[in-house]
This record gives sequence, structure tokens and C-alpha cells, in this order.
Amino acid sequence: MLGRTLREVSVALKRGQVTPTELCQKCLALIQKTKFLNAYITVSEEAALKQAEASEKRYKKGQSLGDLDGIPVAVKDNFSTTGIETTCASNMLKGYVPPYNATVVQKLLDQGALLMGKTNLDEFAMGSGSTDGVFGPVKNPWSYSKQYREKRKQKPRDENDSDWLITGGSSGGSAAAVSAFTCFAALGSDTGGSTRNPAAHCGLIGFKPSYGLVSRHGLIPLVNSMDVPGILTRCVDDTAIVLGVLAGHDPKDSTTVQGPVNSFLLPSLTDVSKLCIGIPKEYLVPELSPEVRSLWSKAADLFDSEGAKVKEVSLPHTCYSIVCYHVLCTSEVASNMARFDGLEYGHRCDIDISTEAMYATTRREGFNDVVRGRILSGNFFLLKENYEDYFIKAQKVRRLIANDFVNVFNSGVDVLLTPTTLREAVPYLEFIQEDNRTRSAQDDIFTQAVNMAGLPAVNIPVALSRQGLPIGLQFIGPAFCDQQLLTVAKWFEQQVQFPVIQLEELMDDCSSVLANEKLASVSLKQQ
Repeated sequence: MLGRTLREVSVALKRGQVTPTELCQKCLALIQKTKFLNAYITVSEEAALKQAEASEKRYKKGQSLGDLDGIPVAVKDNFSTTGIETTCASNMLKGYVPPYNATVVQKLLDQGALLMGKTNLDEFAMGSGSTDGVFGPVKNPWSYSKQYREKRKQKPRDENDSDWLITGGSSGGSAAAVSAFTCFAALGSDTGGSTRNPAAHCGLIGFKPSYGLVSRHGLIPLVNSMDVPGILTRCVDDTAIVLGVLAGHDPKDSTTVQGPVNSFLLPSLTDVSKLCIGIPKEYLVPELSPEVRSLWSKAADLFDSEGAKVKEVSLPHTCYSIVCYHVLCTSEVASNMARFDGLEYGHRCDIDISTEAMYATTRREGFNDVVRGRILSGNFFLLKENYEDYFIKAQKVRRLIANDFVNVFNSGVDVLLTPTTLREAVPYLEFIQEDNRTRSAQDDIFTQAVNMAGLPAVNIPVALSRQGLPIGLQFIGPAFCDQQLLTVAKWFEQQVQFPVIQLEELMDDCSSVLANEKLASVSLKQQ
């Protein structure tokens, strides 16, 4: 049952083939069994079982709230949750329990979803590996998959094994939770690729909605002008179901779109001949691995063979996006992190010599090196003597980057097809050889510009590498054309038939997963 899609399990619940309580207990058991992955910071077992009990009563009365009623979900630990600790994986917020739910969390609960717990992340979502939080790094479930272990000729999992893979970040805990079958959907946040990056490394659908489509209220901010709640699932249809619940105007978030949002039920696309697929030439960078490059080319050929128009396009200001993103990101981080001063909530040091000493010590104890480094950089860019030369210029470049996308989509392109990451997931010991800033610049090179432009984008897992690890590609659409983007993504998903992760060592109910296994399509399979 745990290997089925959200929609399939919803049908099973409605037919009485499984109860919400049984489903919840299965997920809780698997969360405990996969604890070594470090996907969860907090497991809300008691609350989830109470929610399951309430859902069960609704089903018995024939009063189901919808497709999410009784469905186990997880939430990244930078979304506020009433009565449940929200830490942002930081010493600064250890022990902080919010008095309210983030809008997206409340919408999930209003539809009867079961909140299994809060997932791990890089501290305050500042990273691309989910390795920098105070609760330790997240391990990629694919490290323990049959596909990867057989390619590496490795023995079954050892508790002391250090040869494991990163999940990507910063929403790595949410990705690991979905990939390991402990829930059917999870919320991440996406500021520069933080949902799409781990989705690519964990073989999942990772969706970043258009900026303003989904409320940010209750998402502890990193970069207000780029943050978007993201969705992680195992298939595109499941993403559309969750998006349909989350999307819409929120009076608590002035950046959300006004008025009702259309249903996100996806039509079946059978004819792609009227589509125009753009291939940005600037994304063909030297650092791109040969395997990703090959799959990107094969994906373009697949659209071409089905009659779609595939053409090379230019996003000429792409080369400035990393520097521009760094200036804007750190500037907003410096502003947002100023609220953590030890006075109203969060960590407070024991020093009381002076207010200034208390501030400094609290922030030194509460933030890690990565967060402190970004605060320092941001404050430098915002200094009076630097403001015009850095922040204002970066804002102008951001506008040029956004206009590049507008020009491409106005030229008749429906969807852009790009890589999501430079390569497959790498071992943890290799990943930490570089500093956080370098890693983020490299790993988010294809994703950051989308956040600066406020566009929808989605990662689709395509095939397994020669090492037996997931490789994903990214689709980017025009602003607020999220349904069209997901419809194209669904068609592509059906063509490539990405294989299900095989976790025999971890799952008692593995037969239900393997029964649904799909073979990689010949058109995109690695040779």
C-alpha cells in the first residue's frame, strides 16, 4: 500500500480496503525503521493518530473531505505548526512552538491530511545538500537501493557505513521522507531550487509553483521575494492534487493572486505536436555531466519525434544569475535574520553585560557558520556606500533575467526543457569537500533564475545513471501557467516510465512497491 500513488490510496480509503489508522500506523512504523536516514526532526505520532481516527469516522459516515482525507504527509521544519516544534534545523529556534499554522499546513489539515512530522533541512534552508542543519545530515534512500548497491557491488546496509549519498537541499528531509515511502507527499520550500534539487537526487517530482500562487504565510522567510512553498510527490498527478488544495488567494499574504484558482486536475495530453519546446543554449555548461547532457538531448529528441517543435533559445543574462542571486539572497537574509535577537523568541544567551553583548553572543550561539556568513555578506551589500553598486545593480540584473524568460515565452515557446542538476547525487564525504557557497552556486545553477523570475518549474525523474541513481530534468513554464506546465510534465512522465526505488532491506511491505515497478523506456535509458 505504501508504494502506491496518493490518488490510488485515496481510492483504496474510499473503498474501505484500508483505514486511515492502518495507513498511519504503517507510515509511523516505516519512519521508525528508516530513522537512520534522519529525514524527520520531529515525528508527530500522537497528533497523526488522532487525525487518522477523525478521518476514519468521516469515512464510516461517508463524509470524506476529498482526495487528501486520511493521507499521510510531511512538512519541512521551516513551516509554522501549532503545538509542534518548528526549528529550521537551528539552535536559534530549538524549543520554539508556534501559536499558529502556516496557511499551507492549515489547508492540508482542513482537507483531512495526516501530519506525520516535520522534516530535516539545511539550517534556515541555506544550503543545497541538507547537510548543514544542527540535527545532522539527511541520507538519500537511494544509497540503500537495490539498483545502486548492485551497481556498486556493495553489501547490505551497515549501521556504521559512511559511504552514503546526499539528498540535495535544502528540502532534503522532505524528499527522503517521500522517497522512502514514509508519506505520500511533503511540503518543501523553494528559494533557488530547494525543492527541485533534492527531487532530482531522490527520483521524485519536485514542483515550484508560480510566485504568488501559493501562500507564504507561516513559512519562516529566507528571501521574501523568491521563497515559494514547494511540493514533493512520486507522480505528477499527485502534485496536481496537492497544488489544487494549496493554491489561491490568502488575505494573510498580500503577494498571493486575487480571486479563485481553477482546478488543477490534469487532462490527458495525447498530442504534443502543437507544443513548442525551448532549449536554452546557455544551460549547456562545461560542468554538466555527460549522462545528464545525453538524457537532456534524448528528451528533446523524444518531443521532436512526437511532432513537437523543438528549438534552441537564448537567455542571454543567465551568466549573471549566480552573482545576482547571491547579492539579493544574502541581502534579504541579513534583513530577515535580524528578528532573531534573543528578545522575543528563540535562543537567548546567558550574558547580560549589555544589550549589544547579548545580541552578539545569542547570534553566535544560535546561528551556524553558513547563516552568519550570509548575514555578513548581506549587510555588506546593504551598507550605504555599497547599496547602489551592489543591491540596486542586482535588482536591475534580476529584471533583465526575468525579461529574458518573458521574451522567450512571447516568441511562441510553451515550455523550456533544461537539466535540474549538473549530475546525480554524490557521496557525502565528497560533497563536504567544498564550502556551502560554492556548492550552492554549482548545484542550483539551473534553478536559481526561475525564482528570480517568479516562474513555475518542475523536476521530472528521467532515468537511472550508470551507477543506478536518479537523474532528473526540469520543465519551466510562463508565470501562472502551472496547469499547462504540469500537463506537459505528466505526458513526459508517462513516456519515460521512471523505475520505482527498490528498498527490500527497509520495507516489510516491499512486494506492493515492486508490483508497481516500471521499466525505464528505451528512448531515454542509459546504455
